[in-house]
Amino acid sequence: MKKMLSYNDKGTWIHSLCGVTKLVYFLLWTITAMICYDIRVLAVMVVVSILAFIVSKTSFDEVKGVFVFILVFLTINLLAIFLFAPEHGSELYGTKHVLLTLTNKYVVTKEQLFYEANVFIKYIVIVPAVFTFMTTTNPSEFAASLNRVGIGYKGGYSLALALRYIPDVQADFTKIRNSQAARGIEMSKKASIMDRIKHTAAIIFPLIFTSMDRIDVVSNAMELRCFGKHKKRTWYMGRPLKPLDITVMVLTVAAMCIALFITFSNGSRFYNPFI
Repeated sequence: MKKMLSYNDKGTWIHSLCGVTKLVYFLLWTITAMICYDIRVLAVMVVVSILAFIVSKTSFDEVKGVFVFILVFLTINLLAIFLFAPEHGSELYGTKHVLLTLTNKYVVTKEQLFYEANVFIKYIVIVPAVFTFMTTTNPSEFAASLNRVGIGYKGGYSLALALRYIPDVQADFTKIRNSQAARGIEMSKKASIMDRIKHTAAIIFPLIFTSMDRIDVVSNAMELRCFGKHKKRTWYMGRPLKPLDITVMVLTVAAMCIALFITFSNGSRFYNPFI
């Protein structure tokens, strides 16, 4: 089983960037995607996000499980939007072009489909950026980066520990699953979907107990080393900014400003091609 969303230095120029640079890119890119509802801007951002993901040499197998989960969640979310607010798109854009009438309440409009397409593309913009950030950033350097942008080192170190132990939790999951299979519990594709879901759910409790043991070991080790005694700390993995880091941050800020300028150029962040 390949580890998902774990750091692996593959020697690309993205890996060589400082953690602060990647954090700035990730935050500004995500904020811009959340604000923007201009499909022209989002389409360009999708291309850039996918290119960055490809350049990072991250294998799709490393993120496939998480991507499928996000895709299922997004599908349910889009269906829920239509079920609870079938004319939300028309209300936002101020126009209404009916394509199909299902019932008196549920009417499929161009505006609703266009709005939901924008929501879908937003996720496609953000998800590759998340994958790229998590698979190219050393957790210890990530903690140092958070501290450099003003976040307390305790909070930063907690997040870094969470990222660092994702591979360990996956390894524990694989060990427990193999142990279950050795006892005759079928968990492969030979079993039905419901059986696999039931047997996988049974792994959760031993996985939680294993993780709690690890938490206890780590917390005791940190306490023995007087972690948290001082207001500040130094960072072994902290790195200074290089010219490439400055260039990437400047380009990211410039791209954000251009995207927001285009988005709000018509007085609204909702671009309406149906006018």
